[in-house]
Amino acid sequence: MTVEIEIIAAGRPPRLEDRPLEKRIGLVILATDHTTEVDFQRMVAGARLGVYVSRIHYANPVTPENLLKMQPSLTEGAALILPDEALDAIVYSCTSASVVIGDRNIEAAIHAAKPGVPVVTPTAAAVTGLKALGARRISVLTPYTIETSRPMADYFAELGFAIDRFTCLGLTDDREMARIAPDEILAFARQALAPQSDALFISCTAVRAAEVAAGIEAEIGKPVVTSNLATAWACLRLCGDDGARPELGQLMTKSYREG
Repeated sequence: MTVEIEIIAAGRPPRLEDRPLEKRIGLVILATDHTTEVDFQRMVAGARLGVYVSRIHYANPVTPENLLKMQPSLTEGAALILPDEALDAIVYSCTSASVVIGDRNIEAAIHAAKPGVPVVTPTAAAVTGLKALGARRISVLTPYTIETSRPMADYFAELGFAIDRFTCLGLTDDREMARIAPDEILAFARQALAPQSDALFISCTAVRAAEVAAGIEAEIGKPVVTSNLATAWACLRLCGDDGARPELGQLMTKSYREG
């Protein structure tokens, strides 16, 4: 038996707001990424700020050649984030690929889909963060091989940083990088810091270093910048959130200045 149910049209259309949330950040991340989304939900997303994600193809192992292969996917990846709508910032969340592809090339590829949006890379955000902390001498810890670490060492040196110690863990699979235990990150961070360095940079958006950055700082007595901590900080500041959150690390107490 069919029951006829009366459906009534409302007498007026609903009032629409300009945006569901006041600010919105896009993330272009690797298909294999376990960490960036989790970190951004923990550090960035909130009642006024939404985080929207697009994944692009990536095939291990982590080598300069494989990292470079992602460049053609960046425009399409960015275009799939809230199509035809503006973003307040967009992150390409791969540190080693940012070095190989180049910050400016990444910005150009993303602007082809999202013109005018501020583009954040882990490398550029880390540089800005280290400068905000007053660091000129740094130590660096990466999960990569020597081959993949070499371009990163050159990147920081060419930007004027003195690298006192550069340590790499020799991994080639970003999924394994995501499984490095937090206490192991702390242990390797202790070893990676040269006493004369002003700060320690821990590379790789896959590594769960942001969640232990403040704890590492307490152990080593120096500021710590990680890939995801740096991009989260940059995005918050670009969205007008200047609140100090020292529980996340010293970087989250600093103002953001581009350039």
